[in-house]
Amino acid sequence: MRWVLAPALAAAGLLAAGGAPARADLGDETALAQRYAPVVRLVQQDEECGYGEPYRPMDVGVLFGQSTVALRGPWTSTDLVKIGPSASDLSAGRYEYHLDFPGNPLHPGCGYERWADRVNGGTPPAVYAHVATDPGYPGQVALQYWFFYAFNDFNNTHEGDWEMIQLVFDAPDAAGALEVEPEEVGYSQHEGAERAEWGDRKLEIVDGTHPVVHPAAGSHANFFEDALYLGSSGSQGVGCDDATSPSVELRPVVKVIPSDPAAAGEAFPWITFEGRWGELQTAFYNGPTGPNLKRQWTEPIAYAQDWRGRSYAVPAGGLLGTGATDFFCAGLRAGSDALRRTVDQPERVLLVAGIVAAFALYLVHRTRFRPAAPLRVARRRAWGQILAASAHMYLRRWHLFGGIGLAVLPIAGLVALLQWLALGTQNVLGIDLGGSGGVLATLPVVVGATVTLAGLGLVQAATARALTEVDEGRPIGPVRAYAMALRHLPRLLGAVVIAVTSVVVLGATLIGLPVAVWLAGRWSLVGQVIVLEGDPAPREPRPDARVSAATVLRALRRSSELVRGRWWKVAWLVVAGAGIFLALGPLVGFLLIFATDASFALVNIVAGVVYAVTLPFVALVTTYVYHDAAVSESIEPRKDTSELPSELPAPA
Repeated sequence: MRWVLAPALAAAGLLAAGGAPARADLGDETALAQRYAPVVRLVQQDEECGYGEPYRPMDVGVLFGQSTVALRGPWTSTDLVKIGPSASDLSAGRYEYHLDFPGNPLHPGCGYERWADRVNGGTPPAVYAHVATDPGYPGQVALQYWFFYAFNDFNNTHEGDWEMIQLVFDAPDAAGALEVEPEEVGYSQHEGAERAEWGDRKLEIVDGTHPVVHPAAGSHANFFEDALYLGSSGSQGVGCDDATSPSVELRPVVKVIPSDPAAAGEAFPWITFEGRWGELQTAFYNGPTGPNLKRQWTEPIAYAQDWRGRSYAVPAGGLLGTGATDFFCAGLRAGSDALRRTVDQPERVLLVAGIVAAFALYLVHRTRFRPAAPLRVARRRAWGQILAASAHMYLRRWHLFGGIGLAVLPIAGLVALLQWLALGTQNVLGIDLGGSGGVLATLPVVVGATVTLAGLGLVQAATARALTEVDEGRPIGPVRAYAMALRHLPRLLGAVVIAVTSVVVLGATLIGLPVAVWLAGRWSLVGQVIVLEGDPAPREPRPDARVSAATVLRALRRSSELVRGRWWKVAWLVVAGAGIFLALGPLVGFLLIFATDASFALVNIVAGVVYAVTLPFVALVTTYVYHDAAVSESIEPRKDTSELPSELPAPA
């Protein structure tokens, strides 16, 4: 975490006369620090190098004398001064020198986590307490707790991370503070802090005096409650701070840095270090400065005047499982990763970007988008024409296809409500109901995924039937389209179960992954085959739509026949349609977050509605792909195609 430095702060930061009482009683300071020692709840990490918070607040003493730690000069990243520096090596100030840990912060991998575990060994977590006064506010005193983490794994990854919380008392010194309760508490978050009055509902207090702190995974920004938060700073940009449950509770050992400068320098020689606690890097990937160079070390009460009153919790999830805030957080993480890779390996990133751009230009050059007439449906079309025809059809009949998509919302809402009632889910339709920030258990996720998959299949069927009716000039509405689609639902669900199960099982293995991708493309038209062709080559007439394994397998085989020789075209178009469908809703929400003051819950609901009404667009693309393949199949076996029409006649 990076902090704004006051211009006058340097070595004088620790030695400023106004930074401590003239005759501080270390016994009172220790008693005060022990009384209000924080309880730290870190995001639980279930496996090494997995998601969660791997770093604990460290005892800084374990760094000194370590052969894996180097002290480097301020000139270049290779200016080696000493291997395994001691605390006294830092006591001389050494302005802009750097402590260097093993690893590359631009490409951290799991190295820092393993190194920190080895260096810490059995040393318990620690927090550094410091009582500070402010010359501009003689009637108040601050009690600070400083946390040091080995690595910051947020947007601006860097070695070392100093964070803090601060309690403010209406008392002149530590002795007076022991006689009263704190007035307010501030938790550091990036380049600012959040305020809570002592006794505020959002501030959890254990055993009457110990405030609970929820550090966000990676960034270590401190929060009062477990949730997903939107964070921002000038040096780190915008990101999502995850302080959600489940968590691991720690009671760090309290080490008191005396307010008397001489005593502090004697007990903790490193506190006068004027360098950085991490590797020298470009811009905001640089290691942070220590507590003595922060404004709040010498002006704690003035610093408290700038605290914010709240942090903005971001509800996870959303309608149909597609939250704009999820997209927002994932997009920011991806952008931060891309920027870090660019700084680390600019040539490689530029090469990859050039290849992608060249491939995109090649695809555009290889296709055409006009004419884009959506009717007649059964017509051979280029890749671009299929996308353009799908868009034109949707826009011309937006009330029809939008209505087909909106019909999914009541189902999704009912399922979300049942999940909450039965399993205690804390998020319904993107509205955070409190608790753990909306983290779903395994069963609700499975149920939600199943319902979403079934809904997608039904939308595919209803859209395919609606497009056929429009093409043949018959009136059609969303209700009638669903009524026609429901007749095919058993076979459709059977095909989806077989296809999805096969693809997932094969895709779970490295050897089977290429086969899974190939089959996914081959079977991508099975819904249209079932709805538009019925049971291909039935052995006997079936007056109803009862499902059997044979009919489902024949539909899958028929889809494979249509895709044969057109796999890349079919796969690319299906992926392109799905990409537009998956991104549009969250993208709208993303824009709402930046351009409006709408609540995150409302943003998620709007994104879910856009997501739902966009569902039929994917079905339109797939249906046009089906007709393109069917027309091509009917033409290709013939040797002379010069006299063939470009479209098939309408069915009788």
